[in-house]
Amino acid sequence: MITTDLAPGSPCWIDLGAPDVRAAAAFYGTVLGWEYESMGEGGDMEGGMFKKDGKTVAGLGKLTEEGARSAWMIYYAVTDADDTTQAVERAGGTVRVPPRDLDDWGRMAQYDDPLGGQFAVWQPGKNSGFELADETGSLSWTELYTTDAASAKEFYSGVFGWQFSDMPMPGGGGAYTLITPAGQPEERMQGGLMELPVENLVLAGGRPYWHPVFNVTDCDAAVAKVTGNGGSVQMGPDDAEGVGRLAVCVDPSNADFVVLTPATPS
Repeated sequence: MITTDLAPGSPCWIDLGAPDVRAAAAFYGTVLGWEYESMGEGGDMEGGMFKKDGKTVAGLGKLTEEGARSAWMIYYAVTDADDTTQAVERAGGTVRVPPRDLDDWGRMAQYDDPLGGQFAVWQPGKNSGFELADETGSLSWTELYTTDAASAKEFYSGVFGWQFSDMPMPGGGGAYTLITPAGQPEERMQGGLMELPVENLVLAGGRPYWHPVFNVTDCDAAVAKVTGNGGSVQMGPDDAEGVGRLAVCVDPSNADFVVLTPATPS
């Protein structure tokens, strides 16, 4: 589970870079019931915050990087962004955005893992991250699609000290790797990674990518809102035993995410 009691190495923030901020705000407002709070309009500073029931769940900004695809960025909590940057470089990753302060809110940096998967870190200042997690309309899981699971595990364990455990996929489809923050019990599992062939990673041009999983009360109803508002579905809705009902979706600007109605505990 993902919590707002943020252990080092756990997800603490997500934001979306979108070519049309207003359109993205309207789409996710409809699909996930989010309210959008603008922090400025026009130019490169256009963007704001998504809220659910008055609590901040994500950020939204205008996509300005030339040639970049619209995508969700997942941030992981760290105690020292500069130390983490050194760990990324030692492990073979690349620094996309060097550590920098965002006023007194905190310190951030963004990276590529050795195979091209993008992620970020957040060193809290007066802002620790999202205010709602693992509840309806908020982040409940993170997931990496990669072409080399073994290399990904080696890299991220070197950077964050993550703990990994593998479980077999149904039908002999390989293994799914579960991720738990360093030193945390299994009930604090926060995500997973799965090895896929390069031809299955077309959204990112064959490179690995992370995406968020959002908790919803009715997966099928959420999917209907996705397709009814210009988005599409890559997979599902399907039932996953012990997990729930889920679908892999793409918004109108081609940013991917998952909606999940968790299984009811027996």
